[in-house]
Amino acid sequence: MQDSKRKTLAQGALIGIAAALVTLLLHHADCLQWLEAKTWDWRVRTLARPGTATEQICTIAIDQNSLDDAEDLLGIEWKWPREVYGAILEFCRRGGARAVAFDMLFSERSDIAASDDASFGDAIAAGPPSVIAIQLKAENDTGANEWPANIPEQIDSAAVLFAQHAPLKKRLTRPRASLPVPELATNACLLGSVDAIPDSDALFRRVPIGRVFSGRFVPSLGLAAYLAAHPKEAPTLTPEGMQIGDLHVPLDDNGDAILRFRGPSQTHLMLNATAVLQSELRIREGGTPIVDPAILKDRYVLFGVTAAGLMDLKPTPMGGTYPGVEVHATFLDNLLSDDIVREIPPSATMLLILLAGLVAGIAGRSCRNGHQTAFAFLVLLTLPIAAGFMTYTAGLWLMVAPLEVVSGLALLTAVIINYSLEGRRKRFIKGAFKQYLSPVQVDRLLQNPEQLQLGGEEKTLSIFFSDIQGFTTLSEGLTPTELTHLLNRYLTAMTDVIHETGGTIDKYEGDAIIAFWNAPLEQNDHAIRAVEAALRCQAKLAAMRPELSALCGHDIHVRIGINTGPVVVGNMGSNQRFDYTFLGDAGNLAARLEGINKQFGTYLMISEFTRTAIGDAFPVRELSRVRVVGKANAVTVYEPFLPESFAEQHDSLKAFADALQLYYGGHFLKAEGQFRALGETDQTACIYAARCATLAEAAPEDWHGIWTMTEK
Repeated sequence: MQDSKRKTLAQGALIGIAAALVTLLLHHADCLQWLEAKTWDWRVRTLARPGTATEQICTIAIDQNSLDDAEDLLGIEWKWPREVYGAILEFCRRGGARAVAFDMLFSERSDIAASDDASFGDAIAAGPPSVIAIQLKAENDTGANEWPANIPEQIDSAAVLFAQHAPLKKRLTRPRASLPVPELATNACLLGSVDAIPDSDALFRRVPIGRVFSGRFVPSLGLAAYLAAHPKEAPTLTPEGMQIGDLHVPLDDNGDAILRFRGPSQTHLMLNATAVLQSELRIREGGTPIVDPAILKDRYVLFGVTAAGLMDLKPTPMGGTYPGVEVHATFLDNLLSDDIVREIPPSATMLLILLAGLVAGIAGRSCRNGHQTAFAFLVLLTLPIAAGFMTYTAGLWLMVAPLEVVSGLALLTAVIINYSLEGRRKRFIKGAFKQYLSPVQVDRLLQNPEQLQLGGEEKTLSIFFSDIQGFTTLSEGLTPTELTHLLNRYLTAMTDVIHETGGTIDKYEGDAIIAFWNAPLEQNDHAIRAVEAALRCQAKLAAMRPELSALCGHDIHVRIGINTGPVVVGNMGSNQRFDYTFLGDAGNLAARLEGINKQFGTYLMISEFTRTAIGDAFPVRELSRVRVVGKANAVTVYEPFLPESFAEQHDSLKAFADALQLYYGGHFLKAEGQFRALGETDQTACIYAARCATLAEAAPEDWHGIWTMTEK
């Protein structure tokens, strides 16, 4: 059994390793990226919750209503004059905003007049700290290729920041830029990069920490808004990401931060741009504003467009039309809440893939039936998903797709191997045991083959021997055909009873039946089953007796002996031929009990060991203390009854027990008298009466009440 378990474990481990290698190849070839993206988006949507800093952020949006209201109420058509943004900025200053970041490109001069740009520049200079967007581009795009001399450096040079991270600097570098007009750029606290690249499925799940242009680090818009409000906090790079004061931004290999979305669009407070503009104008005129500027107290404000026609809607895990300004707001929220998601290191992912493969391979290979296999699939395919959700709440991106794939591959491979190997094993078991067990027992064994130990094992069995009384004489009066028909009818009926009680047929020897219980399947009540089978066999034979008598001309009676004890049971024989049988002294005693029934005039006898094992399941009468042929020690033997039969004979059985005690005590004459009084209805009592008469004539000097058998 241990060798079989070790073999199963080894096979499961090999399956798991093979599945892990295949999965690692698929993973490194990015073949599982699409599946991982789907599982990630599911986690993001399900677990999206406001953060500790969500209330600190507000967006002012030019939505479709803003465009319509501006035109209908204020007569302002798109594109809006720059002085409109100045008025909105004044509203933010009035409300006490920490910083304002414009997610809009002002790379072209105002269509109205130069003074329009200048007025907006003056508003920027007046505060609050403001960030203006800059778009960084690739080499083949148009735009400036040098940092303008009139725009001062706002952060330490990229050479200093990326001194120990040259590969990251190279990945973040962009050679071209669309710069804001000078009036705006020179007055802004910082320029913020709005450059972002979606994942391969075109969804935006990350925001770059910034870009490098002309030797200068340009932070992303959300980071720039934070830095504008905290000018004394300079970013530094560490092996794990970027550090800004007490805040940490974990980065992937491309310098991107993985976003933890807070919810659908407008999870952060969003104000209508035209409503803000109208409020500022009303305040200037001494009126009541539509929006109270105090709502912006100590908030970070991001200004952007959300109208569909203005083309700044991005697909994200939260939906296909998520405003770009809210993507930057989400990054700023993550930064302030200090809960940006980190990727689990590739080495840890590889280790987890291997571990998941080993667990799935071993578990799958160890399954022995459909229920166990279904449970393994349910648990092992659910576990990576559950782990993915749990690690997300801890701020980690666990790669769920590779774990799902390796678990699925290992389990499917194990199922195929199980079907092949276990199918062959089950065919062997079915072929080997169908002659011994009932179909129900064979099915149970097939469902739980681990209960079977091929070869020999020591077990306690309840062993059944039966034999037809006077079969030799009976058979001499029948033709071979008649005898075969008789035996087949009798053996089929008895076998059915034995199988119905879960017994195993060891063999048939002519008219004799040898059977046992508690192997190959475990049966805690095997002794009760054996005695029940014997009583039912006698009842079945009594019902069949007229039919069998018509076939052979004689009444058929069967003697049965049962003993319970340890034996070695298993497949025994040669490599060419074997039987599932037992060896042991307990079987010899059962055979002896069957034979000595005739010396007591009984048809069913059990040993004291079986009597102890059945407890109170069946009433019994004690028959004798006997020493069977070939045994030195005496054994007490009993005759079991069905409860109703015992109740009918209660008085006579009680009288028999009293007489037996007189016999044990050596009071042979008294015992003889009581036994003779029972003799008319009890053959055993007649036999005892005759024995007591003999013993009374020549009483043994050393009497122990033991009846020594002289024949088998």
